[in-house]
Amino acid sequence: MAPGMRIRTDAEIEECLARMLAEHPPHEDVWLFGYGSLMWNPAMHFAEHTGGRVLGWHRSYCLWLEAGRGSPEHPGLMLALDRGGAAAGALFRVPAVQARAELLLPFRRELFTYSYEARWVSVVTQHGTTRAITFVVNRDGPRYARRLPLDQVARHVATATGALGSCMEYLTHTLNSLDALGLDDRMLRRVLHLCSTPSA
Repeated sequence: MAPGMRIRTDAEIEECLARMLAEHPPHEDVWLFGYGSLMWNPAMHFAEHTGGRVLGWHRSYCLWLEAGRGSPEHPGLMLALDRGGAAAGALFRVPAVQARAELLLPFRRELFTYSYEARWVSVVTQHGTTRAITFVVNRDGPRYARRLPLDQVARHVATATGALGSCMEYLTHTLNSLDALGLDDRMLRRVLHLCSTPSA
């Protein structure tokens, strides 16, 4: 863990999940929207998996990473949803009776630090618009990186690695997961291209 990083307790994470579910009809299934590692490792059981596009939020390399897939000497960058635009990703449907138990696992993983916040969002699918939970960037957190140019993003993504692997692996997994859903992200494609050039 990076020095000075704040963490949430299990009780705080469980309280956050309880608040989110309190805003949802108790007998309706819950959808979770993933746009990064949740797409290929949702860390929970689910009944259905499909693609969609979240509205009002865009995928961005906006979190500095000094552990996991980066280091203090070679900090990486992590994806999060930031305000504005839209982003393609994966939707997972969790049956209502299992929602609290199953969602606690991704909640613990994503909300362990204060880098992300849970939020209800609207996601457009081929069957219409679905309300889903996702994790957006905490703009008040110390790791927030605002509007970095893509060439700078690519330099960090191309070189950062840590105990969980490299930022390049994360980028590749994300693009492969989008490909499997028939979706794409031009920003990620541009970063991948920049990472493969000598200047990156």
